[in-house]
Amino acid sequence: MDLHSGKSACFFTKKYQILQSYFFYLVYFIYYNFRRFLMAELNLKIIAEKINDSVPGTHKLFEADDFDGIVALAVMQAEQGATYIDVNVGPRSPQLMSRLVKAIQEKVSIPLCIDSPDFELQKAGLSAYDPSKAGGAMPLVNSISELRMEFVELAEIQPVKFLVLCTESSVDGNLKPNETGEEIFAAGLRVSKAIKEKYSYITNDDLFFDPGMGPLGADMNGITNATIDAVKLIHESEELKGCHMSVGLSNFSVQLPSRTAGGDLVKTPLESAFLTLTNPMGMDHVIGSTKKKYRSLEDGHPALETVKDILKLEGFDRLTRIQEFYS
Repeated sequence: MDLHSGKSACFFTKKYQILQSYFFYLVYFIYYNFRRFLMAELNLKIIAEKINDSVPGTHKLFEADDFDGIVALAVMQAEQGATYIDVNVGPRSPQLMSRLVKAIQEKVSIPLCIDSPDFELQKAGLSAYDPSKAGGAMPLVNSISELRMEFVELAEIQPVKFLVLCTESSVDGNLKPNETGEEIFAAGLRVSKAIKEKYSYITNDDLFFDPGMGPLGADMNGITNATIDAVKLIHESEELKGCHMSVGLSNFSVQLPSRTAGGDLVKTPLESAFLTLTNPMGMDHVIGSTKKKYRSLEDGHPALETVKDILKLEGFDRLTRIQEFYS
């Protein structure tokens, strides 16, 4: 064999091997980063939480009758990607609720979530709501429960979607807090059946189930476990197939410090950890902040491992574990 030909063959063989190695590295790089992209993405929509009298800054706006400031909050949250704007005026008048709903709808074109345990406030908000200013979208009633079954009559005003609060049951007309996932699920199922029996137009797609959300930093009794158990049961239910779920996500990290002793964020990672566990089971909405960057966390992330550990612990050991996370 010609020596020159042999060297050429060897050169092309090495070149091929190098190109092959580069190709495999490229495939791995694309796969790894695409996987990270998928992990970071959540199938999540935000019911924007800022227009609520319980928020200190918003309370000041209400006290000052600063409607321009309140409406500006609605505009800001809509621009930041909210799917719904929550509207809660606290103990104020139905007239104010009506006025605020109309003012917000003059500036934003996404649907509103009328948030009040008071029937008259709900009635005022829904009577003022104009679906044509929200692309035909129905308003969301926040919320109906077994102790507020009169709220089902709100659908007489106009077609609505219902957020079903599943944390309480009615026993002989009295409030009974639901303590297990099974009790939470059963209460939600009973309310949903009553709604659909009365209004044939309402489907599971019009129902949002709230299994409750307690503060992780004070959860010695397994409230978080019950919530996640209920999410799983709702997700697996054939009767509730196609429904939505939502929680007041900020409640999960309330009373915790904003940052760890080392300067890392505390609240958003813990809230993201909860979503990492529940979003794949249908937790597709939250009443939360449009400013926070919620994401799915990879195994091994400190916040995710903290929440997983707490779910396995009992009593004060749960509180000790959360303190370890932020200390």
